[in-house]
Amino acid sequence: MNARAALFDLYGDHLRSRGGKASVAALVRLLAPLEIAAPAVRTAVSRMVRQGWLDRARLPQGPGYVVTPKCVRRLDEAALRIYRAGTIKWHGRWHLIVLEPVRERARRERLRADLAFLGYAPLSETTWVGPRPSPELDPLLANEHIRADRFEAVLDGDPRELVARAWDLDSMGRAYEQWLSDAQELVGGLPDGAPDAQVFATRSRLLHGWRNFLFRDPGLPAELLPPGWPGEKARAFFEQEAARLMPSAAAFVDKELL
Repeated sequence: MNARAALFDLYGDHLRSRGGKASVAALVRLLAPLEIAAPAVRTAVSRMVRQGWLDRARLPQGPGYVVTPKCVRRLDEAALRIYRAGTIKWHGRWHLIVLEPVRERARRERLRADLAFLGYAPLSETTWVGPRPSPELDPLLANEHIRADRFEAVLDGDPRELVARAWDLDSMGRAYEQWLSDAQELVGGLPDGAPDAQVFATRSRLLHGWRNFLFRDPGLPAELLPPGWPGEKARAFFEQEAARLMPSAAAFVDKELL
């Protein structure tokens, strides 16, 4: 786990509900159980400031960093998908985006990664489809200064064929099965009565592995997924263990924020 990813997880899973801010010293202490060194934390924080995710702040505990509105939108969008409550209803309509061409390769690749994170898949170089509109889409396009036409559409045909063409469900299913096996081993290695710092580290690694699916799984409707979809079993395990480990992890965070 790199420092930047760990900071996103930390702010999203713990600090967002505690005012979205922490001192530099606290961030270093909080990432220490993940074996992330202080210089790496400071470098990652500086990069996140340049990218508009964090702002510098003067806190009672000393110099620190607070989430920006852009970061709040990203964290809230991610939380809705990480801790998906119940079944997401789908009304049979797809969200289509037709982008203007982007010539610069780095900008184009960044845009592709961001759209994939929001749950969209490419049908062509400039046309993307998702199962529902993302609330983060408008801020993303505005930040990149890219114009796009948007449509809500009903497919004339079998939507499962569209899903099979746009998303690699076989690969995604295998990834869920591998994640579940690894996650069971990770959590199973946590001894009874483990200190809060160790529980925090284990839960953070569990969350980090699960969060990676935000870049692959758009949250497709259940009726469009194969029978016995491995993602559901993996989700049930994640939600159970994340909730079980949260009290000790939260106690560690509260202690280190003082």
